[in-house]
Amino acid sequence: MTMTAEEHKARTARSYKLILLFAMLSMTMMFAGLTSAFVVSKSRGDWMENFQLPLAFYFSTVAIILCSVTFYLAKKAIQKDNRTATSGFLLTTLALGVLFVLLQFKGFEEIVQQGYFFTGPESNITTTFLYVVTVVHLAHLAGGIISLLIIIYNHFKQKYNSSQTLGIELGAMYWHFLDFLWIYLFLFLYFFK
Repeated sequence: MTMTAEEHKARTARSYKLILLFAMLSMTMMFAGLTSAFVVSKSRGDWMENFQLPLAFYFSTVAIILCSVTFYLAKKAIQKDNRTATSGFLLTTLALGVLFVLLQFKGFEEIVQQGYFFTGPESNITTTFLYVVTVVHLAHLAGGIISLLIIIYNHFKQKYNSSQTLGIELGAMYWHFLDFLWIYLFLFLYFFK
């Protein structure tokens, strides 16, 4: 029995979404392990005292939440074949993603200014874990920005429309995951600092 083109398209979309879900699950497990190690390191006695989360991390949290909103709006716009709105929302998502990265580096700078160093003789295990967790998140975000650039390129090549939204849907799923992941890390750092 042969599949119709629509059945094949639906099966392919399900397969890609399932692969992405497995990848996100494995990333979640990795971050759970890293944050568990961060908590265990607290028992070593060299925990950060009087540590304040950098103000830049609060602003970056707002930026990444707005990224998810604009990506969602881009997906909804392309489903209505509104190419102009889709372009605007995708480019806004990119700008907010870059702003998030810049704010993360500003946050690192604020942490160092507080006297907490990530490496070297002035560092301790907890600041090193903080550095590792945030850098690993930034690495995943780099993957998100690269995929967003590909989506924007494909959008301007007119590869997406109301009947072909898979690339934007996958990108939005991953971006929402990154958003959730940063909120988890932010709350973790806020409550376990």
